[in-house]
Amino acid sequence: MSTLARRHILVRRDAGLYAYERTLARSGFAPVAGADEAGRGACAGPLVVGAAVLAPGKRGEVPGLADSKLLTPAARERAYDQVIARAVAWSVIIVPPDEVDRVGLHRSNIIAMRRALARLDPAPSYVLTDGFPVTGLGVPGLAMWKGDQVAACIAAASVIAKVTRDRIMCELHEQWPYYGFDAHKGYVTDEHQQALTAYGPSPVHRRSYANVARVVSLGDEGWKGEPDL
Repeated sequence: MSTLARRHILVRRDAGLYAYERTLARSGFAPVAGADEAGRGACAGPLVVGAAVLAPGKRGEVPGLADSKLLTPAARERAYDQVIARAVAWSVIIVPPDEVDRVGLHRSNIIAMRRALARLDPAPSYVLTDGFPVTGLGVPGLAMWKGDQVAACIAAASVIAKVTRDRIMCELHEQWPYYGFDAHKGYVTDEHQQALTAYGPSPVHRRSYANVARVVSLGDEGWKGEPDL
């Protein structure tokens, strides 16, 4: 069980994906927003944060909704369309890679979550986040372990963030095709690292990440140009 707010509201973690929002709403905390990010572990591309408030009752139940990482790309796209259609409010914040480098990953994530939640209208009365707390919201909140698997609003935010970011990475692939962004979406794979070593980091690589910094330290400070075909 999890305890919410100061009223010691108990929610069974196996009570279903919508139990947290409904329990909070019955206790006077409505609307409830969820926030989640995509791209923390990627060494290229933006960090993307989504936030969502789902409609109450059956109208807010999203067919096929789950943690975005557990869905196929096609299922994520379908869930994304349903989330956008059924959300009372939603927002997305895109943090460029150079800002992640300058500000730092965790701080960038927190700032982006605050911005995404601040854009919601109506403003939430309670906030659920995945993994770590976000302070300074002016409303109570709860950081949930694997929240995108147990709270619908976090899962919805996860889908928004993931689909948005995947689309961006496919667009970046058109500009920088030699890294395979359309396949690995900027995360570290053997193929990605080989391309990074061969061509040097692109303008969308995060130079604060160890594997990119290592290539830069060897003198490969930037894009070397198109390979000889």
